[in-house]
Amino acid sequence: MKALVIYMSVHHQNTKKVAEAISKELKAKLVTVNKFKTIKKYDLIGLGSGIYFGRHHPQLLELIDKLPVSNKKTFTFSTAGLPQLRIINHYSLRKKLKNKGFQLIGDFTCKGYDTYGWLKRIGGIHKGHPDNEDLRRARVFASHLTNKKQ
Repeated sequence: MKALVIYMSVHHQNTKKVAEAISKELKAKLVTVNKFKTIKKYDLIGLGSGIYFGRHHPQLLELIDKLPVSNKKTFTFSTAGLPQLRIINHYSLRKKLKNKGFQLIGDFTCKGYDTYGWLKRIGGIHKGHPDNEDLRRARVFASHLTNKKQ
């Protein structure tokens, strides 16, 4: 099965690190939201970004609106200053994907270095994340997806 990982990583390239780890494990094509072309030839699609005010990046959410209705398998991922809020943070993206008919087979999140807004004044939170352990967990998550692809 062919896999595609689409991501948006803006401030500290936190999500890019996670996207690279996941795509390497899946042997997937890796593209940014801005370079995305089509999902036609892919069986498994991953979508992720950093979390901004409790949601994935607006450009990633807008991309979902442009996708055709599909029953392809998909997963979501993110990096966040507050990763423990994954259910809330992933809600908008997951809802959009479900409304388009995609089969959601998993989601992943981990800490990301966050210096947005007032956090910059205190030097940010989660400096050094995603770290090696976060990236290992991302690879393990991806390896479990391969079992769900069949």
